[in-house]
Amino acid sequence: MTSRPELTGHASLFYNQKEARKYHSSSRMIGVQREITERAMELLRLDPNTPALILDVGCGSGLSGQILEENGHVWLGCDVSRDMLTVANNTAKQQSQQPPKEESMQQDDSDDEEEEEEEEGASTGDLMHHDMGTGLPFRPATFDACISISALQWLCYSNSKNQNPKKRLLRFFSSLYTVLKRGGRAVLQFYPETADQAVLISETATKVGFAGGVVVDYPNSAKAKKHYLVLSFDRSSTQQQQQQQRPLTTGMHEQQQQQHVTVGSTMEGANNKKKKAPKKKKGVKTKEWIVHKKAMQRKKGKDVRPDTKYTARRRPHKF
Repeated sequence: MTSRPELTGHASLFYNQKEARKYHSSSRMIGVQREITERAMELLRLDPNTPALILDVGCGSGLSGQILEENGHVWLGCDVSRDMLTVANNTAKQQSQQPPKEESMQQDDSDDEEEEEEEEGASTGDLMHHDMGTGLPFRPATFDACISISALQWLCYSNSKNQNPKKRLLRFFSSLYTVLKRGGRAVLQFYPETADQAVLISETATKVGFAGGVVVDYPNSAKAKKHYLVLSFDRSSTQQQQQQQRPLTTGMHEQQQQQHVTVGSTMEGANNKKKKAPKKKKGVKTKEWIVHKKAMQRKKGKDVRPDTKYTARRRPHKF
């Protein structure tokens, strides 16, 4: 059995009612979500004294939204799994129905009224059922910031003939560029299966106009490693971001460059220069042309036979 849920099918099918409840009640997942969300908040660099409207893409059962509320922000979460959203909605209702804590009888009536008002408005989040691969359906310049925890890698997989990973990523980043306010930032934490996926995600974000780079936490740990795609509109802040990322990528910077993963840069360089496909001679399929075509099919997620010494070998006309 595979350890990656993205390979099992669509996210809405994987995160069913049973899996959603299990996810939300797991103390391990709650701890991991808190750690990642707090790190994303740090990378957003928001003013702690000013409440912000934050979009949570792939909000799941609302664990990350609870962290946003604790920091005094208003949030809107969208997810493709209805069962995850049901768990998040039920949790919010339970919290709003909890009776206020008993206070000392010496407090004034005015203080009691203020506490009741705070209890009624305990939740500052809202939920929406939506597939981020179809684009974000919000007005331009709506959100101050955006976070996404462990969801972006789902766009790199095709679950039907109509789903194209490149087109879905392009629609998502194009709409994200539109709905964010100028000066806003987005921090998208994801788990790439391969270096090619990280390159595809980074290049697509660059294509729509974003500046930024990939921050890698715990690069030498196979289990604790976390990738954060930090996006902004200000390309002049790239050097500052680069300085912040260097301590996180010590010992892995050269390896990431060899794997063509953009780390702490504006995601512009040699990777943006697309190699020309080898031309096919009339009536003749060369080995270079066949190998290139098979590589393109693999990127689309199709099953392709591995290359061997017999690939593109010319067979005799008569047996």
